[in-house]
Amino acid sequence: MDAVTPQRIAALVRACSFELSPRDTGDADALRGWFDPGTSVFVNFPPSAGWADVVQACVRLRRAGFEPVPHVVARRLASYADASDFLRRVAEQAAVTQALLLGGDTSRPAGPFDSALALLSTGVVERYGITAVAFAGYPERHPQIGAPVLQAALRAKLELAGKRGLAVSLVTQFAFEAAPILDWMAAQRAAGVTCPIRVGLAGPASVATLAKYAVRCGIGGSLRALARGHAAFARVLTEADPGALIEALVAGEDPTAPIVALHVFCFGSVQRTAEWVQKFLSRVSGRG
Repeated sequence: MDAVTPQRIAALVRACSFELSPRDTGDADALRGWFDPGTSVFVNFPPSAGWADVVQACVRLRRAGFEPVPHVVARRLASYADASDFLRRVAEQAAVTQALLLGGDTSRPAGPFDSALALLSTGVVERYGITAVAFAGYPERHPQIGAPVLQAALRAKLELAGKRGLAVSLVTQFAFEAAPILDWMAAQRAAGVTCPIRVGLAGPASVATLAKYAVRCGIGGSLRALARGHAAFARVLTEADPGALIEALVAGEDPTAPIVALHVFCFGSVQRTAEWVQKFLSRVSGRG
């Protein structure tokens, strides 16, 4: 391994953001023991939660010294009033300035917004002090939307956010192989998408949890590729350790358009994820 590579790997891991459910944020004291102050913590919007749960999770995270980044799922918002109230409350109560805008995968929207673009076009996102938005990226595929449609929608969102004066970034869905991620990043850069990209990783989790989220998120191709190489597949399922993937990403990244940070999906295993980060950093530091 090149002498500079451990330093690059460690820098990326230290810059990790993490994704939690509202339920995961219940013990703020524990979170302070696991993550550094100022860490960006994304709060997802599961079907079992309401937008008020996301607001309260953001409040707890802010009080604990973290940077909360709520998921704003357009198809889950029943009305413009709901969207406005949600965004006003996270801004006023949790000092939120960043959000991840998603369309959502429900078959029928709960209100007037069928996509993140539709929500963004109302101007409500920036009305209450949000200055930066992230959009989702899908290195393998979206489970319901074709690649050409997805790319056109991404470009439209990036252009509109720019016109609205919002800083933009992308956060990718997780995968278990580096190649699809690196190929997708190269394709985005070739298409003129120059905004920062956070690469999603599956944190340590059980076999059942990884498989469930992989199928739900449309990354079956990555699972099938791993299954063909039985040894690699066995390692992922028993160790649930994304370390090898991080190393492969660093080895293959374009130095002129590098990965800006990593984004770890905790899948409910918050303490296990935090402990893995510390152990991995210690292991990498020992190589330098």
